[in-house]
Amino acid sequence: QVQLVESGGGLVQAGGSLRLSCAASGRTFSSYRMGWFRQAPGKEREFVGTINWSGGSTYYADSVKGRFTISRDNAKNTVYLQMNSLKPEDTAVYYCAGDLRGAVGSWSANYWGQGTQVTVSS
Repeated sequence: QVQLVESGGGLVQAGGSLRLSCAASGRTFSSYRMGWFRQAPGKEREFVGTINWSGGSTYYADSVKGRFTISRDNAKNTVYLQMNSLKPEDTAVYYCAGDLRGAVGSWSANYWGQGTQVTVSS
């Protein structure tokens, strides 16, 4: 069993930056593909990006590519989401996800965090 706890959300002006963290419990964290999803009010949860177990491979949604960066520190059981050049449309609850399965367009996860709110003002 893995528990995920996100932190780092908040209010930021458009063009600003935030870094989200996701701390994981459990000894198997380093073997999991991890990811980030987000859900805006009135919308379905959407994929943001993912990172493989070693951190050597990442993949992002087109909407955040070039602005967001996912990284991980397996020694600290933590995955990060660095968000730059934030836009009002990035406003959402951001969820950390663990043990991602599937492929582009059809990701699923066995573990989810509780979410952290990110609000970008114009």
